[in-house]
Amino acid sequence: MDLKYIKEIIFIFITVVGTLGNMSVSVNYMFSWWGNPEKKSVHLILIHLAFTNIIILLTKGLPKTVAVFGLRNFPDAIGCKIIVYLGRVARGLSICTSSLLTVVQAIIISPRASRWSRLRPRSAWHILLFFLYFWILNALISMNLIHAITSTDLNISQLKNSNNYCYFMLENQEVKWIFLTLMVLRDAVFQGAMGGASGYMVFFLHKHHQHVFYLQSSKLLYRTPPELRAAQSVFLLMLCFVFFYWTDCAFSLILSLFSRDNRLMANTQEFLTLGYATFSPLVLIHKDGLLVECWHAQWEKLRKCHSHLNVQ
Repeated sequence: MDLKYIKEIIFIFITVVGTLGNMSVSVNYMFSWWGNPEKKSVHLILIHLAFTNIIILLTKGLPKTVAVFGLRNFPDAIGCKIIVYLGRVARGLSICTSSLLTVVQAIIISPRASRWSRLRPRSAWHILLFFLYFWILNALISMNLIHAITSTDLNISQLKNSNNYCYFMLENQEVKWIFLTLMVLRDAVFQGAMGGASGYMVFFLHKHHQHVFYLQSSKLLYRTPPELRAAQSVFLLMLCFVFFYWTDCAFSLILSLFSRDNRLMANTQEFLTLGYATFSPLVLIHKDGLLVECWHAQWEKLRKCHSHLNVQ
């Protein structure tokens, strides 16, 4: 079997696993959010993050899935614009949503007497305003792709590798640098907020660890609050995001400067773009036991319903 097809099959496998993982996380938190009278803001943010990850996975994996089945004329020019544009918007949404998740979680675990507690969202519906802002911001920042993307025709495919389903046409350099500057500024602002909130959580979790160690040495029973367990999960997510984001950036820089024709590095960089979207739901499933919790809750509902019918 050709190595190109092996790569595409692996790519499809990663896409399927990541999509199913994000769907399970999204459904679980939807049940948890609607069933919780407090309607936790973090759950709503995780639902939006999972939805964003699904868009990233589908926009990257759909063309390759279709190509495996032999449809080489897909996507057309309009399809290319939609797929590439949605993928770029979703990437920005992933950065913004991950930053919001870290900041909100840091505010939640902060002491109620601190000034940060006043920033705590009073309702999960307030988070929807942030989502609206994120969608508008990233839609505007990615507007240049609508004019710069087209499908590969016969002449272009002779010059480009056949793995490239869409072609970036040359655009005005001034316009290109304006949008690139906006993207860099967006990433710097939101990752700066993410870094500050993550640093605060590390400090707070370290103090909590020292407190637990003291209680254990004093032979006192202590159970970690759910807010701190959630903070640990969010912190692991942020480590996952930072690793894949900066590794992807490093590979992209190396490819653009030194190894433009290195297929191994190009393939590795291609897989790295899906890393966070694929592994973030697996981190949540492993850390929080989401699948076990979800199946247990559904089993309890079925058992109660069955016992109620038996009584009647």
